[in-house]
Amino acid sequence: MPALKPTSFTATITWLGHVPSRAESLRAVPADAVDVTLDGFPGEDHGGPTRPSCSRVRSQYTPGTEIRNTRQLCIVSAEELALTAETMGLERIDPSWVGASLVIEGIPNFTHVPPASRLMSDSGVGIAVDIENRPCIYPGKEIEAEAEGFGKLYKPAAKGRRGVTAWVEHGGRLTLGDTLTLHVPDQPVWPHLEAARAS
Repeated sequence: MPALKPTSFTATITWLGHVPSRAESLRAVPADAVDVTLDGFPGEDHGGPTRPSCSRVRSQYTPGTEIRNTRQLCIVSAEELALTAETMGLERIDPSWVGASLVIEGIPNFTHVPPASRLMSDSGVGIAVDIENRPCIYPGKEIEAEAEGFGKLYKPAAKGRRGVTAWVEHGGRLTLGDTLTLHVPDQPVWPHLEAARAS
């Protein structure tokens, strides 16, 4: 029996890009199309089958521990990016400033889609959602370089709107304007989730 359920929720790819070197900056380089592999986006510094653990999993691993890379991509909602900009008092936030791999438009409250959801393209590219991408200070540094005085406003404004981390389950070509269909786990929410979070 299938464990993932196709939904009627779809999104359009409005931006594609990759971060060449996190050592230099989080800034992403835009592209019109990407030939996706199981390692992620070509040239993406977050790519590869494994990665060193970071603050997102500090309760599980000592920083720098080699772990499976479920953070190959950063996917952001166009609607949530616009809301973040509005909250900050900016006209817009360029996706390159936040290190986006993909910007999609059309799925409401995208940052909180269930973990393990899939985004499937018409051509068969499969992207697996890991978890919410919590806001950090690094996009703020890129924003500050473009709009002085606004960088420090990013982290609080992006709370609950930063998008998700994700990894490639099946490769292929993605192009601006492609449609992605949301597939969600066909299971109920664990009834003890709130108790677990409180412990």
